[in-house]
Amino acid sequence: MSDSIILGIESSCDDTSAAVIQGNKILSNVAATQKIHNEYGGVVPELASRAHQQNIVPVVEKSVSKANIQQKDISAIGFTRGPGLLGSLLVGTSFAKSLAMSLKVPLIEVNHLQAHILAHFIDDANVRPPKFPFLCLTVSGGHTMIVVVKDYFDMEIIGKTIDDAAGEAFDKIGKIFGLDYPAGPIIDRLAKTGNPDAFTFNKPRIEGYNYSFSGIKTSVLYFIQKEVRKNPDFIRENLEDLCASVQKTIVEILMNKLEKAAKELNINEVAIAGGVSANSGLREAMQKNSTKSGWEIYIPKFEYTTDNAAMIAMVAKLKFDRGEFSDLSVSAKARYDIEESFKKDNQIPD
Repeated sequence: MSDSIILGIESSCDDTSAAVIQGNKILSNVAATQKIHNEYGGVVPELASRAHQQNIVPVVEKSVSKANIQQKDISAIGFTRGPGLLGSLLVGTSFAKSLAMSLKVPLIEVNHLQAHILAHFIDDANVRPPKFPFLCLTVSGGHTMIVVVKDYFDMEIIGKTIDDAAGEAFDKIGKIFGLDYPAGPIIDRLAKTGNPDAFTFNKPRIEGYNYSFSGIKTSVLYFIQKEVRKNPDFIRENLEDLCASVQKTIVEILMNKLEKAAKELNINEVAIAGGVSANSGLREAMQKNSTKSGWEIYIPKFEYTTDNAAMIAMVAKLKFDRGEFSDLSVSAKARYDIEESFKKDNQIPD
């Protein structure tokens, strides 16, 4: 089974990506990023699906070429079934089905969120992979959740956002500051030279391990409106401090619940995943907790944090080894919970 060569395809949002994996080693990981959304301040679904149609063939061809293989060497095709933008998912799903049919190889559906978590098992993602059970804070533009990972295909969501995701909060607050989309990386860069204690913003009081980020967005908006009335140049004069203060607040919200879960569940293996796991403030907070709380922490390589096909190929490889394949009737799912994908994996009737 370790000699199997899997092609992974990712098209859940605005990045078209293809990767080739053999064993747990990534042979290639190619992505085409869509710049057109920047001028709209967010992803436009119709434009995203059109760009995927333009990008998917050259991206797959480049991935196969970089892996130094031929299409006939491919053992199976893995693809993102969901969650994500339906139009974008349909492009990847249709292409994967067609290619699997033409090559006469198995088709393997992958849950995008599960893939973010299992990216930690790619050979070069970490110095060593996490040990089960571990906690994974999965945080991106569309999702924020704490997951107890008991095995590759046994995960439990114990907390999630009840409104905005953390990445969404970064982008919306960045828009208030007049920053380009996506604002998260820009806020991270500007925060490095700012004072994180310059301004204080409200934190939510949510029971259990759930999150809420709509409150900080509103808090920042009202604060900025008030200050700009007094000084029209307030944002420009305080931008670095504003970014540092916002980043500190969002990271503290994320870490407080993660620390609570780790302590109450007595789990010291703790990982982060998803696009926001590239945030330097979150990574520093994880490092501090490693020392303070005795955590074994797992922070993936930057290229495996954002949406990428390497993580899709990783899950497809694990499913290939288990003989779990999809038939050609499979369809894209815009909403696709981790638990729902496990029902199918374990053949549990709905």
